[in-house]
Amino acid sequence: MKIATMIRRKVVVFLLCASVLAPIVFYTDRLSIGSNSIVNNGFGNQVSNLGTGMEITKLNVVKQEVTNPVKEPIGVVLADNLSNFSQDSVQKNNEAAEFNERGLILTKPVELEHKNRVLSEVPDRENGLKAEAFIEQVTQNAASKDALSLGEAKAEKRPALVQANKVPLPDLRVRQMKDQLIRARVYLDLSGTRTNAHYVKELRLRIRDVQRALGEATKDSDLPRNANDKLKAMEQTLARGKQIQEDCAGTVKKLRAMLHSAEELLHVHKKQTLFLTQLAAKTLPKGLHCFPLKLSSEYYNLEPAKREFGNKEKLEDPSLYHYALFSDNVLATAVVVNSTVTNAKHPGDHVFHIVTDRLNYPAMRMWFLANPPRHATIQVQNIEDFTWLNASYSPVLKQLSSQSMIDYYFRAHKSASNSDSNLKYRNPKYLSILNHLRFYLPQMFPKLKKVVFLDDDIVVQKDLTGLWKIDMKGKVIGVVETCGESFHRFDRYLNFSNPIIAKKFEPRACGWAFGMNLFDLDVWRQQNITEIYHSWQNLNEDRLLWKLGTLPPGLITFYNQTIAIDRWWHVLGLGYNPHVNTRDIERAAVIHYNGNLKPWLEIGLPRYRGYWSMYVDYDQMFLRECNINP
Repeated sequence: MKIATMIRRKVVVFLLCASVLAPIVFYTDRLSIGSNSIVNNGFGNQVSNLGTGMEITKLNVVKQEVTNPVKEPIGVVLADNLSNFSQDSVQKNNEAAEFNERGLILTKPVELEHKNRVLSEVPDRENGLKAEAFIEQVTQNAASKDALSLGEAKAEKRPALVQANKVPLPDLRVRQMKDQLIRARVYLDLSGTRTNAHYVKELRLRIRDVQRALGEATKDSDLPRNANDKLKAMEQTLARGKQIQEDCAGTVKKLRAMLHSAEELLHVHKKQTLFLTQLAAKTLPKGLHCFPLKLSSEYYNLEPAKREFGNKEKLEDPSLYHYALFSDNVLATAVVVNSTVTNAKHPGDHVFHIVTDRLNYPAMRMWFLANPPRHATIQVQNIEDFTWLNASYSPVLKQLSSQSMIDYYFRAHKSASNSDSNLKYRNPKYLSILNHLRFYLPQMFPKLKKVVFLDDDIVVQKDLTGLWKIDMKGKVIGVVETCGESFHRFDRYLNFSNPIIAKKFEPRACGWAFGMNLFDLDVWRQQNITEIYHSWQNLNEDRLLWKLGTLPPGLITFYNQTIAIDRWWHVLGLGYNPHVNTRDIERAAVIHYNGNLKPWLEIGLPRYRGYWSMYVDYDQMFLRECNINP
């Protein structure tokens, strides 16, 4: 009996030892193997050598979300310009996005099914937590709401992606350091990191080091000499942070949810920005409203004999340099005339034909009566004096006064079904015949042979008499082509789904710029261009061939009737593009503030306002009384 009891005790002790000691031995063996593997593979050296051009190894620590192997998508870098990022195109192509403070990297998922499966992993309604609530919860828990990432593997592969696509990425170290700060802030909020006090302390120390090294730098040349050391040290710390995470798949889901929330928020803000910018562009500032009222009051106080301009004999002299300018903006018109005369070698040979509407006619005349340009000749006309320009003669005038057009501007835009892309066409300036008056130059000036058309949002910086020396080669209009910019091709303005357009024009044909153009009126009359314009306007009564504006009908009307002139005659983009090269601006004969950001508005780009304001005399009495300041 005692022997049996002893045997049972020995068996129990043996089993107890086996159950306790075996896991310890097994775990110790696995740990030693893992440590040797890390040492043998040179993990520390790999982390310290992260940089441009290196070969990125696969991340084996995190369990893959998909069982089938997939290829890494090719990234497209959109550097420094969030305004070029189209939310609609992202949604249309089912793209995922990873972005930081300076740029965007868009990566196309390999399979649509994979994206749908990932989104489906967000807790469903049965768990009582909808996707929206989940996203909000994740966003609130994040230490930094702008810390967005699709995973560290793709962040590390950014230089390789850029190199593979041969897309230059300037100031790479600055971008990498900013990206590191974003990733570090994300790590600080992850549950796996928060439980490791030693790692949190180290990570915060690295963040402070990188922030000090980065400072206010915007270029790699601004960084201190030890910036590379700080960058490498941070990469090593972030690499260790990957191994600390216990639930990488859950973290990825959280970051994807945050990304989806940010995309939706970005889309909303873009719509709001577009609407507010359009509203600001249409709104007349208080000073510019006061300005013509003061001028009109002063004009009607003048004696009739003092309301006339001199040098009337020059108005029809074809040997002089004639300009056509159609505007209801007195201050903008004054800048165009002043800048042209100031830079002219012989101002007395220049004649300006200004046409405005009835409301601004007295103010326009009063300004040039009180501020006559040096030796140049001025003519100010009221558009209603052209009695031949009526709805029975001009199709566009008939269309602009139609009820459908008025509804389009003042009612249809309130509908939520309308797309944002139409907002730019809903500008009241398109309801004014002044905008279309350029198509009637031969009828307006029957005795002139050549005319240079100037828009009211341009500034002349050089003498323009060289334009009249250009050989037109039998063409009607001299233009600066915009082939270098894809959005100035014909297919961006015309509806090529319509067979009438598709049959007549090439979608990739080079567009050109209205704003400063030389017209040969003799050839215009011979080619009967105005009737061509009328025929196309009749076809576009329902706006099925193009939307509103003057450039689309201009492209059609003068198709194969243009002569390209040197691009330095006319530089565009100062009303929408904050990155126009300064050398191009200073070299240009005419700079054009095309776009919504006009220099006389508060939303105008400050960088370019000086080129315009230098031709405004802010000490002039009417400007001071209306508080119009630089």
